[in-house]
Amino acid sequence: MVREILGRVAACVIWSGLVVGAWQYGFKVGIPSTLHALVGTALGLLLVFRTNASYDRFWEGRKLWGGIVNETRNLIRGAKAHFGADPALLAHLTRWTAAFPFAAMNTLRGTKEMGPAAKYLPADRVEEVAASPHQALAIAQEMTGCLVEARQRGLISNHILVALDQNIQLLVDYLGGCERIRKTPLPFAYVVHLRRALVAYCFTLPFALVEPFGWWTLLDVFLVSYIFFGIEEIGVEIEGPFGFDDNDLPLEQICDTIQRNLSQIAELRLDEDAASEVESGAL
Repeated sequence: MVREILGRVAACVIWSGLVVGAWQYGFKVGIPSTLHALVGTALGLLLVFRTNASYDRFWEGRKLWGGIVNETRNLIRGAKAHFGADPALLAHLTRWTAAFPFAAMNTLRGTKEMGPAAKYLPADRVEEVAASPHQALAIAQEMTGCLVEARQRGLISNHILVALDQNIQLLVDYLGGCERIRKTPLPFAYVVHLRRALVAYCFTLPFALVEPFGWWTLLDVFLVSYIFFGIEEIGVEIEGPFGFDDNDLPLEQICDTIQRNLSQIAELRLDEDAASEVESGAL
């Protein structure tokens, strides 16, 4: 955040030095501070609204990914209880389920990768899914296909199929909620107007402070501009929580946690030996 606002804050301080210098040389550049006091109150309220709106998006994104964590666990936990007679099919479903969050993460980031879980899956199916327009939905279809195959083999009934598939439907719903956040930014006019108002306020503030504070105006402008621009930049940083920035959600860690949890639930190996066995058709 500091790196982003440093240039704007420095420009305000340098401009304040020029204003104070002009005042010291006898130019009457001072203005009453009443207007800035009134505008500052309104601007503070707008900044609070901006930050709250951005945090709502950030927190909703975190809740949606928490739902993805829970539903993947519930799906494999329920599948293990019914797929005991066919561990290979359980392993197949578990690996596709572990690939889903990685595909969802990369879909939200505008990339097309399935993550490390792909190496444990059949290469031909991975290539077909990778070529699909929406990888996460294609993986969800593969997961449902595993459930249908389990029903055809007599492992589960129609009622169990519907119950387990409900977890997959919720995964797709959570992904849709994340896509809604990603594709619906805050109104552009509001964001631009707020930033312009901040720039205008901070660059005219020295004129209101120069007479009562003199050279202390530089410190006052530095503090005000740093606080105001910082609050505004916090809103910008957390507005889109699915990117690569330091202040975005730790999606890589969440996906890795899901993969570890699913492998533990299904008592499934996710190592190089397992990947080799998948390629050879043993698993």
